[in-house]
Amino acid sequence: MEAYIRIIRWKNLIFILLIQWLMQYAVVHPMLQTYGFEIYNRDIFNILLYAATILITAGGYVINDYFDVKIDRINRPDRVIVSEKITSKAAMILYQILTGSGVISGLALAILSHSFTLGFIFLLTPGLLWFYSASYKRQFITGNLIVSFSASLVALVVGVLEVSLLKIQFGNLLSQTPIPAQVYGWTGGFAGFAFFCTWIREIIKDMEDIHGDRELECRTMPIKWGIQKTKYFLYGLIVLTIAGLFHVDYHYIHFDGNLTFRYLLFGVVIPLLALGYLIFRSKTPEDYHQASTFSKLIMLTGVLYSLIFYYLTAKTYHISIFDLFFVK
Repeated sequence: MEAYIRIIRWKNLIFILLIQWLMQYAVVHPMLQTYGFEIYNRDIFNILLYAATILITAGGYVINDYFDVKIDRINRPDRVIVSEKITSKAAMILYQILTGSGVISGLALAILSHSFTLGFIFLLTPGLLWFYSASYKRQFITGNLIVSFSASLVALVVGVLEVSLLKIQFGNLLSQTPIPAQVYGWTGGFAGFAFFCTWIREIIKDMEDIHGDRELECRTMPIKWGIQKTKYFLYGLIVLTIAGLFHVDYHYIHFDGNLTFRYLLFGVVIPLLALGYLIFRSKTPEDYHQASTFSKLIMLTGVLYSLIFYYLTAKTYHISIFDLFFVK
């Protein structure tokens, strides 16, 4: 049983649930409250959303380990699960159950919410994850971009669902308001941040796994460009991410005070610069693993800005926080 829990990366799944919950209840719902919208009971939609996302993601982790047995025996022999603790056949059956259940949940959600987009996403994603694990992850840049795109969808599908439900509730009236643009703007902003953080982390992981990847003739960025040029590329991504954060703060976030700026500076920007230093001094797989773990922490602090957004929205528009108290 422990092996089955490990292979689905339960900690990552909890993090994904946290992201979607925060997008719903700390970003979208407070935004709707500022327009006087009442949020009706959406339990069935939330359950299907969470189930589809978690099951498809868990299936993606299983199929990734299924195809990575040879590489993992070189890079991390102590953490090989498929063929060591779970048979290849059992892993494939588990993948089929998880992914099949996830797709069914996603299609049910798409039908109930009248959203073709959601149906397309929950059909597209399992295919991307399969081809990523089977082939694309060994290709130059392609694999990194697929994982980064999939990570960004975790936040973005929340916006797609919420707008679809609002269209059911309010029909064409919704198009006469700025609400859809704001919902997509904010969830898209978090999705973009997740995209760049994941891209950075995936490249760091490629540097960590370079020995096993080279042995099996993969064409990842560190193998094709070398470690030093890959580090320069990472520095560029970090600078681009920081520039994007400041751009969004300056042009699109207009709360009174400078709480947003201070949070981004100390919670995200300075840690990103520290990550750049960690990458600079990294030489061994252990060093890169440390940098990879730190990048995941940065992504967490970035996502937790949603709580700052909720606080500032509640303070500006005099709405209650989680229906518990008001901010003066």
